[in-house]
Amino acid sequence: MIVFSFNSSKSRSVWSGFTFEWYAELFQDSTIMSSVSTTIAVSVLAALVATVAGTFAAIGFYNMRRRTSSPFLAINNIPVMNADIVTGVSLCLLFVSLGSILKYQLGFGTLLIAHITFNIPYVILSVLPKLRQMDKNLVDAAMDLGCTWFQAFYKVIIPEIMPGIINGMMIAFTMSIDDFVISYFTAGSKVQTLSMTIYAMTRKRISPKINAVSTLLFLFILMLLVIINVRQIRQEEREKKLKSK
Repeated sequence: MIVFSFNSSKSRSVWSGFTFEWYAELFQDSTIMSSVSTTIAVSVLAALVATVAGTFAAIGFYNMRRRTSSPFLAINNIPVMNADIVTGVSLCLLFVSLGSILKYQLGFGTLLIAHITFNIPYVILSVLPKLRQMDKNLVDAAMDLGCTWFQAFYKVIIPEIMPGIINGMMIAFTMSIDDFVISYFTAGSKVQTLSMTIYAMTRKRISPKINAVSTLLFLFILMLLVIINVRQIRQEEREKKLKSK
């Protein structure tokens, strides 16, 4: 796919020469550019909201007793383990039912809510381990020294769990960009993400522009995953050094 995105011919099997023509046409295609802007907007907003909500939810689970938090964590894992099509159809039915009562249709708002919904569990799963690794006495010590709970939260808890927050946000952003099934069922007919546009293009005919846009999407997601893994490795090395001291 990557190789033939630079092929001067439309053939998917015969190499005819090197060219950037399909990438140039890609950036001139208003439909693709519109879907790219929609995808970026949804991914950024969903990642930010899911990060805030997921972080506070993780802190809430952390402060609960294990017996109390276990059922909630089991429910939190359902969207992660569930098939995307089940989640997508369930959210679609929910939005359609509420839409008939509240008089609204599927669109950008429902798409954004759907992305926030399936991203929150990933943020919780990224932040919660960092909370469990944190020394519980740090917050008490900060409050004994005169900090309010909010100051202790902002100056002690947040810096300690920041690696988990950042990783959770990047995972949420990556999941949103890469999603197709849930977006397909919750976006409606007037809004299209990049994955939906690629799907629509493949149903008509295989265009070399599909190779180009798929290559760019693959490289972008690969770059994000590399950044996430590098951050995790560096964080683990720092923790090992601190423990060795």
